[in-house]
Amino acid sequence: MTTPIALVTGGSRGIGRAIVARLLQDGFEVVNFSRRPPESALPGERFQSVDLGDAAATAAAASALAAARPVLHLVNNAGMIQVADIEAVTQDELARMVAVNLTAPLLLMQALLPGMRQAGYGRVVNIGSRAGLGKPGRTVYGATKSGLVGMTRTWALELGKAGITVNTVAPGPIATELFDQSNPPGDPRTVALEAAIPVGRIGRPEDVAHAVSSFLDRRAGFMTGQVLYVCGGMSVGLAG
Repeated sequence: MTTPIALVTGGSRGIGRAIVARLLQDGFEVVNFSRRPPESALPGERFQSVDLGDAAATAAAASALAAARPVLHLVNNAGMIQVADIEAVTQDELARMVAVNLTAPLLLMQALLPGMRQAGYGRVVNIGSRAGLGKPGRTVYGATKSGLVGMTRTWALELGKAGITVNTVAPGPIATELFDQSNPPGDPRTVALEAAIPVGRIGRPEDVAHAVSSFLDRRAGFMTGQVLYVCGGMSVGLAG
């Protein structure tokens, strides 16, 4: 039996790294499209340096991958964030975040879609964010993550009869290196944030990876067009 391939973007660190590790455990061969390589490659992982902010480079890399062998599992994890109040948002920041957070997922989907259609099967997971519900300082980031949800729902409607499911996993506070830099463990603000989370802890990258794994499962064919918040309950009611 042929080992299934999953393409994961931004898989060299943080949440993406946990996704790569989990999918390898699940029996996938994983192709990691990222600008920078991981600190150490995992058995079964194939890294390719791709600047996902460069539309031409992204399309070329994805087309070459799809030409070599059908890729039926796609995880659009790579994302760019710059925090700025509305007065400080620039057109350059807008263009760069749209390129990585929206254009790249579209180009990757377009490249892999013919193979999925031919197979009559596909699994796509887009990584959104709780910030897509609205968060101060996230004018552009929130807009792109909301837009990704719009893509998810539209693709789910267009592709369902082709056997292709498309879902979004939207993380809340997750303890990555970048998160810990701005939210040091033990800092009063971090403690207050933790207390506001209904489950009483900050999330782990593995929590997100587990959700992604569930959506990629062949048995998950009746789940499509959905947004799963992996946020410890912070998206419920007035929590957080």
